Amino acid sequence: MADVTGSAKVGRAGGSGGGPEDGGPPRPPGITRTGRVRQPAALIRLLAGLAVIALALLSADYARATTNGLAEDVAGAAALVPHPLGGVATGLTTAALLLLPGVSAARRLLGAGPDRRHVLQQVADGVLAAVLAYGGSLALDLWIDGSAPFSLVSALTQPLPGDPLARTEPVHGHLAPVLALLIASAARERRATWTVLTLSSLAGLASGAATPTSLLLGVLIGWTAAHGTRWAVGAPDPRPRPAQLLHSLREAGLRPLSAAPAGPDRYLVRQRDGRPELDVRLLDRQAVTAALVQRAWRRLRLRTAPHPRTLRSLRTGLEHEALVSYAAVAAGVRTRRIAATAELGPDTALVAYERLPGRTLDRLADEELTDALLADAWGQLALLQRRAIAHRALVPSALLVDGAGTVHLVDLADGDIAAGELVLHSDIAQLLATLALRTGAERSVRAAVAVLGPDAVAAALPLLQPIALARSTRLDLKRAAAGRTPARVPGPRSAPGAPAADPAAAAPDLLDEIRAEVLRSRPQAPVRPVRLERLRPRTLLAVGGGVVAGWLLLPQFFATEQNPVTAVAGADPFWLVLALLAAGASHVMGAMGFVGFVPERLDFRNAVLAQVAGSFVKLVSPGGVGGVALNTRFLQRAGIPTTQALSSVGAGQLLGLVLHLLQLGAFVYLTGVKTGGSELETLRVVVGGLAVAAALLTAVSALPPARRRLAARLRPLTAEVLPRLLELLRNPGRLAVGFTGQLMVSLTLIACLYCCARAVGREPSFATVGVVFLVGNAAGNAAPTPGGAGFVDTALTTGLELTNSMGNGGALAAVALYRLLTLVLPVLPGWAALTWLQRRGAL
Repeated sequence: MADVTGSAKVGRAGGSGGGPEDGGPPRPPGITRTGRVRQPAALIRLLAGLAVIALALLSADYARATTNGLAEDVAGAAALVPHPLGGVATGLTTAALLLLPGVSAARRLLGAGPDRRHVLQQVADGVLAAVLAYGGSLALDLWIDGSAPFSLVSALTQPLPGDPLARTEPVHGHLAPVLALLIASAARERRATWTVLTLSSLAGLASGAATPTSLLLGVLIGWTAAHGTRWAVGAPDPRPRPAQLLHSLREAGLRPLSAAPAGPDRYLVRQRDGRPELDVRLLDRQAVTAALVQRAWRRLRLRTAPHPRTLRSLRTGLEHEALVSYAAVAAGVRTRRIAATAELGPDTALVAYERLPGRTLDRLADEELTDALLADAWGQLALLQRRAIAHRALVPSALLVDGAGTVHLVDLADGDIAAGELVLHSDIAQLLATLALRTGAERSVRAAVAVLGPDAVAAALPLLQPIALARSTRLDLKRAAAGRTPARVPGPRSAPGAPAADPAAAAPDLLDEIRAEVLRSRPQAPVRPVRLERLRPRTLLAVGGGVVAGWLLLPQFFATEQNPVTAVAGADPFWLVLALLAAGASHVMGAMGFVGFVPERLDFRNAVLAQVAGSFVKLVSPGGVGGVALNTRFLQRAGIPTTQALSSVGAGQLLGLVLHLLQLGAFVYLTGVKTGGSELETLRVVVGGLAVAAALLTAVSALPPARRRLAARLRPLTAEVLPRLLELLRNPGRLAVGFTGQLMVSLTLIACLYCCARAVGREPSFATVGVVFLVGNAAGNAAPTPGGAGFVDTALTTGLELTNSMGNGGALAAVALYRLLTLVLPVLPGWAALTWLQRRGAL
C-alpha cells in the first residue's frame, strides 16, 4: 500500500484532457477547466467585506475623538519627514503600484503555455474587479463629499499640507483597483503585492495625502470588489482533469489505467496488472465551504457536533481522514483501506481507497436484512467502541454489505479517535434509529443488546433524540411518522409475498418504540434526554431582541427634551395608584377567564395565585407560552385529565383571540370617530383588514402542502377544544364568567397603560391606547423573548409616539412605567405565589 501524505507532484495537463495516449479516458462532460462555478467562500468574503466597510464608517463617525487623534499622531510623525523625501517616496511607490498589475499579467501570460486562455480569463476578471473597485471608491467619495455628515468627513479627511483649504480624498483611490485586480486575477505575487501596498500606504501617510481610515477603506473596497467579482462571474472549476488525477496516482506509486466518474466528486479508477480497483474521492475546498454556515452553527449549538472541516486546511483534512481510517483498520473493523492521499493544488485533494464491491444498506431488499447481518453491523460498531473511535455518520450509505453478507463500515471522514462517552453513545443511538427504520424497533434493539449488552444500549437512551441524529435520519423518521416509508435508492425489490417490516405501519413515533424495547431489557435505564444544545435559537432571538430594543430605546433617554427617568420619578400619585390597581385587577380578571372554561370546580383563590405566579414564569419563557403551561399544570394537579386540561386552556385561548380581534376593531372604529374621521372610512379600514386576512387564508388553503400543515395545526381545535366549548354551553353561568374575564383582562391592562400615560402628564384618548396596547401585546405573545422583552416595549413606544398627545419622551416614560408595574414589580409576588402553590401541591 502506497501512501502520500504530502503534496503530490502534479504535472500540467494539456488542453485536450486525458486520452488514450496517457492512459486516461476522454474528459467527462461538466469537468472542464473552462467551466465556471460560483464559490461560496467568495460570497462569504463579499458579505464580510461589506459588513467591515459599514463598521469602519460607523466607527469613524462615532469614535471621532479616537479617529482624529490617530490622524493627528500620524500627521505629527509625517511632519518629521523632509518634504522632498516624502514626495520622492510617494512618486516611486505610486509608480510601483501602477506597474505591478501589468508586470504580473505579462509574466503570467508569457509563462502560461497551453493554459493561456485560462490566464486571459483570470486577467479579464481582474480588470472587471478593478473597474468595480474604482467605481465603488468614486461613489463613496462623492457621497461623503456631498451627503455625509461633517463629522464623518472630518474623520476620513484632513487638510492638505500645502493648501489648508483643500482636503484629502475620503478613500485612497489608488489602492482599491490595484488590489482588486491582483486578487481577482489570482496573481501569485502575493508578497510583492502586499509589500508595494504597504510602502504606498506609508508614503501616503508621510506626505499627508491620506489618513489611516481612508487607506483602510481603500483596502477594504478593493478586497470586497475582488471577491464580489469572483462570486458574480464565477471562478474556473478547481476540480482536476482525469489526466491530472491519474498522474497524481502514478506519483503515489500506483498503476492507474483509466478513471470514470462514479458520482459527485468521486471516480472509479481501474489499475494495470490486475491490481484492485480504486474508489477515489475528491476533497474540494469550495464544496466543503458551501456547508460552512450550517456546520459552524451545528458545532456552536450542539455538544456532539464534529469539528467543522472548513476550519481545517486540506492537508489537515487528509491527515485526519487517514488517521481515523488507519485506527479503524487497527481496531479490526472491516472498512475500505486507503491506497493513497495527495494534494492536487491549493483547493483540491484526493483520497484513494481500495474498492469494496457491495451494496449499501438502503439498496438491500427487506428479506436480505437478516438477524445475522444486524448482529454483524453491531459487531463492527462494538470494535470501534472498544477503541473509543467515533464514526459520527452511521446512516444507511455508511453500511456496505458485500456479496458474502458481511458488513463494512465506510465514510469515516467525520470520525474521531479518543472520542468521549457522549459521542460514542450518540453512535449507538444513531445506529439504533438507522436499523429500526428498516427492520423495526424490536429487531434493532434485540441485535444491539445481544452484541453490546443491555447496559451499553441503555446508556445511549438519553442520546436517542432527533437533534442528535443525522439530518437524513430525521427526515426518514418524519416520513415514517406521516405514514410513508423512507425514501430509498432504487434497488432490488422484495419478492411478492415475502415478509417485510413496514416501519411506517408501526407506531407514529419510532424513537418511543426503541425506548420501550430497551426498557424491557433494562427497566432502570435512564430515559431523560441529555441536553445537547449549548445554544438555543430562542436564546439568540432573545439576545437579538434585547439588543434591538436597547438600540432603539436607550438613545431616547438622552436625546429627548424631557428625560423619561425624570418623568417617571415625577409621576402623578393619583394616576399612579389607579395604574397599580388596574395592574392588580388584571390577575383577578385572568383567573375569571381561566376558571370560566373549566366545568370542574376549582379553588378561585388558588386560581388567582396561579395567575400571579405566571408573572414570575414570564421571565424564563416566551410571551404566552409560560402562562399556558402553568395553567395546564394547575388543572392537572387539580385532578383533571391532561386532555381535558389542555382543552380547557385551549378554549380560553381561542375565545381570548376572538375577543382580542373584536376589541381591536372596536377601538380602531372609536379612534376614527374621536379624531373626526368618517365612520364609514374607519369601518372600511376594519373590513379591508379582515378581507386581506381572508384572502391570505384562502391563498394558503389553495396550496396542498400549506393546507395539510394548516389542517394539522387546526386538528387539536376541532378534536378537543370545540367539544369542550359545547360541554360548557350546558353551564351558561360559568361560560359568562369566562367570557367576562377574558374581556376584562385586556381592558384592565389597557386602563393600566392609560393611567401610566396620564401619570406622566400626557392625555391620550383611551381608544388610541387600546389600539396601541392590543397590537403591542400581540407582538409580545408572538415574540420568542421572555415576557416579550424588547418587542413589546418597542411596539408600545412606537405606537404611542405616533399619537399627537404623547409629546417628546412621554411615550417611553409611559411604557417604562407600565412595564415596571406589570413585568418587574410582580416578579417577587409571583415567586412567592409559585412557591406557596408548589408546597401545597397545587402546582
